[in-house]
Amino acid sequence: MRDEMERRWKAQNWQLIAPTPRAPAENLALDEVLTQRVGSGERKPTLRFWGWSRQAVILGRFQSVRNEINADVAAEHGIDVVRRISGGGAMFVEPDGAITYSIYVPDDFVQGMSFADSYEMFDHWVIDALGELGVNAWYQPLNDITSDAGKIGGAAQARRGGAVLHHTTMAYQMTTSLLGQVLRVGEEKLSDKGIRSAERRVGPLRNQTALERDDIIYHLIGHFRSRFGLADDSLTDDELAEMRRLVETQFSTRAWTYFLP
Repeated sequence: MRDEMERRWKAQNWQLIAPTPRAPAENLALDEVLTQRVGSGERKPTLRFWGWSRQAVILGRFQSVRNEINADVAAEHGIDVVRRISGGGAMFVEPDGAITYSIYVPDDFVQGMSFADSYEMFDHWVIDALGELGVNAWYQPLNDITSDAGKIGGAAQARRGGAVLHHTTMAYQMTTSLLGQVLRVGEEKLSDKGIRSAERRVGPLRNQTALERDDIIYHLIGHFRSRFGLADDSLTDDELAEMRRLVETQFSTRAWTYFLP
């Protein structure tokens, strides 16, 4: 299995989009844009590291704002509330506190694999790269990266238009007091609709390595590049224009954010 995973990674012509600080809704819109572009063959398989311009709570596709978030507290602290196109639980992110990456690849990359196997394949290189930094991390089914100190990160996927989007957010450092105020972690459900996030012990990377956040990101990029090949790339004007259109028409709208599945 390991040899087959390596073969699939090395068979792709990977492109890198380096982190640039963006509004949360812009990051989510880019996931839609780049997934569609890779699926249509307009873009090569791509690894994108996110940059954050401000704090946000990011809902999974099938969650409800009412169940997950103290919206008044979020508004008081200027925290954006947004919804992504993939499933999974809610995340609280801060610009210097999270490491997030997306992988966009044609759907034949996961041909013949179960969902569980695909999650492991998409994140196994990160686990190896963290091991080089002295962090003892491993894959925890279905979609977590965990360690001796607790959960480091979680992943989610969306599959559409002939492509797979896999994105993972890892905790670098956390303002735990604010997280507890904004997310309804441990509170009784307010509704029987929507999926609740699970409460798990988190082990931020800052507690496990002395490296700065940017140093970890560029170590991950270097590991990927040396292992699979990775060419520097940038977003096209057309991709940026489509991102802005989707922010306006979907990802910043109340209808999308407060949608209740």
